Amino acid sequence: MKVGILRETRRWQDRRVAITPETAALMLQNHPEIELFVQSSDLRVHQDHEYQQLGISVVDDVSHCDLLIGVKEVANEALMEGKTYVMFSHVAKEQAYNRDFFKLMAQKKITLLDYEYFVDQHRTRLVAFGFWAGVVGAYYAFVGIGKRFCRIELPGPENCKDLNELHRQLSRLRIPALKIVVTGGGRVASGALEIINHQGIPEVLPKEFLEHEYDHPVFTRLDPEDYVKRKVGMFNEQHFYDHPADYESAFLPYTKVADVFIASHFWNQVSPHFFTADDLKSNDFGISLISDISCDVPGPIPTTLRTSEIGSPFYDVDATNLIERAPFSSPDHVTVAAVDNLPAALPMDASRTFARDLYHEVFPSLFGKDSEGIIERATILKKGKLTPGFSYLNDFLEE
Repeated sequence: MKVGILRETRRWQDRRVAITPETAALMLQNHPEIELFVQSSDLRVHQDHEYQQLGISVVDDVSHCDLLIGVKEVANEALMEGKTYVMFSHVAKEQAYNRDFFKLMAQKKITLLDYEYFVDQHRTRLVAFGFWAGVVGAYYAFVGIGKRFCRIELPGPENCKDLNELHRQLSRLRIPALKIVVTGGGRVASGALEIINHQGIPEVLPKEFLEHEYDHPVFTRLDPEDYVKRKVGMFNEQHFYDHPADYESAFLPYTKVADVFIASHFWNQVSPHFFTADDLKSNDFGISLISDISCDVPGPIPTTLRTSEIGSPFYDVDATNLIERAPFSSPDHVTVAAVDNLPAALPMDASRTFARDLYHEVFPSLFGKDSEGIIERATILKKGKLTPGFSYLNDFLEE
């Protein structure tokens, strides 16, 4: 099998790669039936010569390859007919902005495997960039803290080599007695906590966070049972995930005492909103800085008016009318960071862990026998046709 490692062609200066030189060496060693080709790139965090030193061909044209592995969506003009692609396609949730892209893949009889649906038998995801999204999103929160509360300018994460460099930059901050609320408990939240804990900020229980004042910075982390309540009956976590419309927000008390909100939760379109535009107008609404890592637009956080870019991550929102303003332009505004491709800002670390997980968790099924159905569950299109597991996309595809 000829496998092509794609350069990124669609998203903003994305320097990540799904297969690093380290992982490529393991593939060559343990999968002799595979022949690897790397599409040349001037932008990729791992340079062409790093692959060439391993004896891997670096080429501009990968049209001779059977399987093409990238990170994000491929540019429309780069899609090749009849090929098998592995990527984050962002189509399975009926993302309207990718409908034409999805149609084109079907027309070109492409087989599409999506990383988001590489899951085990318990539906647990096997590969993800979520941890690094949390790391970078929390770093942006502290960049905002530095600028808004400490009058210190920190470099963007894209100007830092790795996680260690992020920590070194943040060591310059002397954070005042701010209260930080974090929502979520998965990979993304664990990445955010990596940054917060390294800053030495103590954690307090949600109840203590609401009831006490502190002379030093603190944070609390909220699970769904803390930020939603069931309309009728007792909270049940699985019931919440299965029937989110049966719940309403319990987050409003935190808006009155928190200064900074780091949103790391999972949300879907029928889940309750955390707060409303009217809540923002209240005199006791206290949050002045939000790093929305979840970044749902439109979504449960009304100040997330749009996604932002790594090169310009922040914007202000006038709370009285939800109008965007220049970042850090007034203490009365809410400052928002809402970058939707956060791991791309830290491409070396993000690529390394993603590629390792891909090699250990997915490649045995991809290049061997798919006895656990891992590849089957992730296949959205097969030669341009929807697979049974994604038949619900038929109307979306045909619109």
